Amino acid sequence: MVKYLITGATGYIGSTLVRHLLQEENDVEIIAVVRDLDKACKMFPAGVTFVLADVSDMAALEATLKIAPKAASRVCFDYVIHCAAVTKSVEMAMHPVEVSHGIIAGTENMLELAKRGRAKSVVFLSSMEVYGNMDCPKGQLATEEDVAKGEVALLNVRSCYPLGKRMAENLCFSYYKEYNLPVKIARLAQTFGHGVPAGDSRVFSQFARAIKEKKDIVLHTDGSSMGNYCAIEDAVNGILQILKCGENGEAYNVVNESCTMTIREMAELVCTEFSGGKSRVVFDIPEQNVHGYAANTKLRLSAQKLRKLGWQPTKGLKEMYADLLGEGKAS
Repeated sequence: MVKYLITGATGYIGSTLVRHLLQEENDVEIIAVVRDLDKACKMFPAGVTFVLADVSDMAALEATLKIAPKAASRVCFDYVIHCAAVTKSVEMAMHPVEVSHGIIAGTENMLELAKRGRAKSVVFLSSMEVYGNMDCPKGQLATEEDVAKGEVALLNVRSCYPLGKRMAENLCFSYYKEYNLPVKIARLAQTFGHGVPAGDSRVFSQFARAIKEKKDIVLHTDGSSMGNYCAIEDAVNGILQILKCGENGEAYNVVNESCTMTIREMAELVCTEFSGGKSRVVFDIPEQNVHGYAANTKLRLSAQKLRKLGWQPTKGLKEMYADLLGEGKAS
């Protein structure tokens, strides 16, 4: 039996991973770290063992998994996928200490458990935000090695997320170098499609709600920031490809390059393709960043490194929005 330890299992990507593994893999056991047991029990059928704990609380993880502090784990894991993270920009702006601490401490704890559990492979879910403010002219794509070129403002409350992810990536690499832990990093683009929770507050969900409600899409920025996107099915397949075939100590972008466009371009595409002329793009830009949006970027990510592992994206942005809106395959 193949044993997976998955954190953030009730989140969008984590829950999709769990369902995919249950459906596609035989003889699999999933240990899911969750913070809401009732929610988890309603989401998943039998075959999932729940660990009720905050990933940033090592004592709680050890107690729930029945591991003595600093002792070798009696629970061995074949694979560990660390998905748990705050994804709401408002939370990042309101609670930066908790956000950065959760990313760093949670990642360190999962790396430690993977080391004790003698995991065969580990994937940490990072973010394209680690690239910071980077200008990629049209036709030029950023590879994983270009991450040092991007700027992330140190004295900016919203930087708690990208800087936390950067530090977590360094922890992953440190565990690889010092303990030979077989860990890889997946730098995810914005991911959506089927199954996005109804209350999701990210920009693609806001656009979809506006279309459903036959309202205008309201932009609170000038919309010039570049967005990089990937369908949820493609992202899950990419994560598993990295887990099984990726090089230890390496990072991989998970993105569909054909879906890269500015926020304004995406808003206009959604209005044109799905509103039937009932919605348009309007602007309401506040003086302060009260919505907690990330700094503008001209980042265009390359997926070449992941494609070399045999991965290929299957859905474009229209198909992703058709799935999100429940309209099936886009024409």
